[in-house]
Amino acid sequence: MVIEQSREEIAEILLGAYTSRQPVEPLTEKYAGLTLEDAYKIQLLQVRRWLSAGARIKGHKVGLTSAAMQRQMGVDQPDYGHLLDSMFWLENEPIPASRFLQPRVEPEIAFVLARELRGPGVTVADAIGAVGFVLPALELIDSRIRDWRIKLLDTIADNASSAGVVLGSTPVPLAATDLRLAGCNLHKNGEVAGTGAGGAVLGSPLTALVWLANTLGERGVVLQPGQVILPGSVTAAIPVGAGDTVTATFAGLGSVTARFTGEAGNPEEDK
Repeated sequence: MVIEQSREEIAEILLGAYTSRQPVEPLTEKYAGLTLEDAYKIQLLQVRRWLSAGARIKGHKVGLTSAAMQRQMGVDQPDYGHLLDSMFWLENEPIPASRFLQPRVEPEIAFVLARELRGPGVTVADAIGAVGFVLPALELIDSRIRDWRIKLLDTIADNASSAGVVLGSTPVPLAATDLRLAGCNLHKNGEVAGTGAGGAVLGSPLTALVWLANTLGERGVVLQPGQVILPGSVTAAIPVGAGDTVTATFAGLGSVTARFTGEAGNPEEDK
């Protein structure tokens, strides 16, 4: 475990990457004693800085939910990050690619909570009862670590590589679709870039929601009504840049589109 001073130093390094627009070298190469607990505390140090500057937590994302990604990272459980109000973009709203360092996009089935979820001890039945509706979503991930040379602790410290969210606009009741079988076609600039289904996410996206509620509950955090939960991608992530348009179409859920431009800006200025 690294000392508190080192955690704060690492948090400052990551925060600096947002403003300098320059990625940093892998944290795990420089800080050999970094632990899982260190990584989450470093993530939280950054979140607290953003909150003190006026940001608001609008939800959470779960990552590393596919068996392939867990094997690649050498882990047996997911990770999580925070979603802030500044990360949300309207569908078809121009997203300035220059705001990000090395962005990628993932299609996900987003949960919007109608009731709180207070772990530990949350069951699948509890999770189903707390979900207000689901939406098709595109998660924009980014890494402040150079060339995406990340290990588990790098991405956790880096807010689970969170960057942005685009939500579809048609809410679907949870009972109206089988999330496990909900197939997805991902298109980039009109060409198929990936296919998958909800079952790629820990067998069901609901499993990811239960895991998140219980994991955060052990840390004293309660998932709140109105929060958006991204449970994990149903396909591999694809790189994007200025001029790209990405659409995810889910069976039974509809579609969602993200459009990237070379223009400057941020979501708060455009809303």
